[in-house]
Amino acid sequence: MSKNWTQTELLHETVKNKNIIIKGKHSYYSGAWDNGFEKSCVRYLHGDEHTEGRNPPWNVDKLYVGDYVCIAAETVILMGGNSTHRMDWFSLYPHMDHIMEAYESKGDTVLNDGCWLGMRSMIMAGVEIGEGAVVASGSIVTKDVPPYAIVGGNPAKVIKYRFDEDTINRLLALSIYDWAPEKFEIIKDHLCSMDINALEQASKAYDQ
Repeated sequence: MSKNWTQTELLHETVKNKNIIIKGKHSYYSGAWDNGFEKSCVRYLHGDEHTEGRNPPWNVDKLYVGDYVCIAAETVILMGGNSTHRMDWFSLYPHMDHIMEAYESKGDTVLNDGCWLGMRSMIMAGVEIGEGAVVASGSIVTKDVPPYAIVGGNPAKVIKYRFDEDTINRLLALSIYDWAPEKFEIIKDHLCSMDINALEQASKAYDQ
């Protein structure tokens, strides 16, 4: 079967690396013509097929992927497994007899619920992408991205927010992505709209 860009990979069905934690059953990678999410998208993360038998002498950073996360083709999520190039040392080279001192953890990388990573974007190690945020195609993200922000460029900066501050706070307060699947399905029409009042009313009605 030939591969095509329209094919997607549901992450909860394919991810094997124990250092990649997937929430829910809706997050996907749309670069299904390449070697897939773990081999082509996530870079330098221990626990892959080449390093699964190794026991690194430090705590391995993890990748957390929320629910309803959309990851476009050729996105790169650059994890901290290669963080052994000390820029404050005279030599950048990772000399094995100094590897313990050279390693500097970047921390976990977090893709929160409902965010969208555009094609060929790069997410640097230790970055957190907020709920509902959008990363423009080709952007390099070096810092945390606020919820519902749209960022772009190199390094990526906030271009604008998807909604006004009041609406964003109300959306976050709803904890949409923690809803039971039944509630999400029943209220989905309100999620596919721009009426925050109607969404809040539908959520309240369901809970009653």
